[in-house]
Amino acid sequence: MALKNKELPKLGFLYMDYVLRFFDHSNFKGWPNKIETVIYHWKNDKERFIKEVKKKKIDVLIGNIPATAYETFREIARALPNVRFLPSLDTQFSNKSKENVTRFAWKYDLPIPKTYIYYNRPNADKFLKKTEYPKIVKKSYGPSNYGGYFVHKVDSYKEAKELYADKKYHPMYFQDFVPMEADIRVMLIGHKPVCAFWRRAPEGEWLTNTSQGGEMDYMNVPKNVLDLAVKVSKAANAEYWACDVAYGKDGKVRILECATAFAAFPYIRDWIGQYIMWSLSEGRFKKPHMPMFNWEELSKISPDLLRTMRHITFGEYNPSYDGAYFGTKKKIYGEKEVYMHELDSTYKVYDVKERTFEEWPSEKWNYQDKFALKNLKSMKVPALKTEEAPEVSADESSSNIELSEEELESLLLTIKGLGNKKLKKILKRFTHAELIGVLEIEPRVLTDINTINDDLVDNIIETWNKYKLSLQSSFA
Repeated sequence: MALKNKELPKLGFLYMDYVLRFFDHSNFKGWPNKIETVIYHWKNDKERFIKEVKKKKIDVLIGNIPATAYETFREIARALPNVRFLPSLDTQFSNKSKENVTRFAWKYDLPIPKTYIYYNRPNADKFLKKTEYPKIVKKSYGPSNYGGYFVHKVDSYKEAKELYADKKYHPMYFQDFVPMEADIRVMLIGHKPVCAFWRRAPEGEWLTNTSQGGEMDYMNVPKNVLDLAVKVSKAANAEYWACDVAYGKDGKVRILECATAFAAFPYIRDWIGQYIMWSLSEGRFKKPHMPMFNWEELSKISPDLLRTMRHITFGEYNPSYDGAYFGTKKKIYGEKEVYMHELDSTYKVYDVKERTFEEWPSEKWNYQDKFALKNLKSMKVPALKTEEAPEVSADESSSNIELSEEELESLLLTIKGLGNKKLKKILKRFTHAELIGVLEIEPRVLTDINTINDDLVDNIIETWNKYKLSLQSSFA
């Protein structure tokens, strides 16, 4: 049964000084009760902010949190256990940094370009000397939308060394270069794609950002891209979400970025508001109908006009609906042609429910603060302390090897010089999945662990390579 006015949760908009507002009252047209506003003023404003939320008796705080305030709002959320943050802090984990996007992708086995993350600069220097190029270097931490200005392509060790000496990016985050046909931005509400468009690089260039000259079009976004975006949105438990998907020349799709903070037309924000009202009211408000591939039709409208249009709605298909355009329109979907309205049952709008646990607690996942950058002038600097070991990210290739914890430990204990004590030290530093990534990407980082020397790492590498060869021969 739909909720009455007094039964509806009390909503509040979460705003911040100097930060553009994603929502306002017009996005929640028809909500019968007052929607409060709470503004975070930065610096030492945490306690005052918490008191204001409690004083206004807010049940649901709605709004995105920028990277630079993310950890503070982790603390605020814990101090307000009865307040639902929407999106949740766990959902917004990927907003904070590209490193967080990578770790999120690793956990859920989502395809991404092969990625490397180093907090230990001397170890990174060793790896960059011997790795293959080109590499893509990115600033990991900071604003969610760089427009390509903090993304660089390096074609040699010399270029990489000079770039890091100049930029001081920390952590050192870089990826294998993936030749792309284009990248595709997909926006989702309740895990359903509601807008998608291609971004293609100018002739002879590799950056696809429109601010860097990239071109956009909305037609014929492939099924595998939409399916991947849905999978990622579900993994994040996201009420609303956006993914940037690389469409590789090798035919594969990979996640480049994902977040709840993204540029969106006003009508997209209206749809999100309608969705939230429907979700929070137990059906009092109507769920917005957003037909599949609506973006192809809306893209025919001038972008300047589209930016100012509001309250765009679509009628759901039924056989007697007068002028039901989407009822007769067909679309190539995967390997067959289907009626477009049939895709609305394939890509459903889900009612995303609040979780009652923290998936990404900062005590474990806040690497940026735990391993902060020292006063470094170049890449050739003293190694960081032992406890500040580099963190190695997973990628699309490391997940190809599946070993249980027992199997991995048994394999490592066959190595000369590696006993139970040293193995315990390794497993204290890395999880099972992380250790496989270390062995695949850069096993030399193990030397940062006390009593693990280069000779022992040589033995580990030899054993690991023999194991992989045995796997290959067994599948030959």
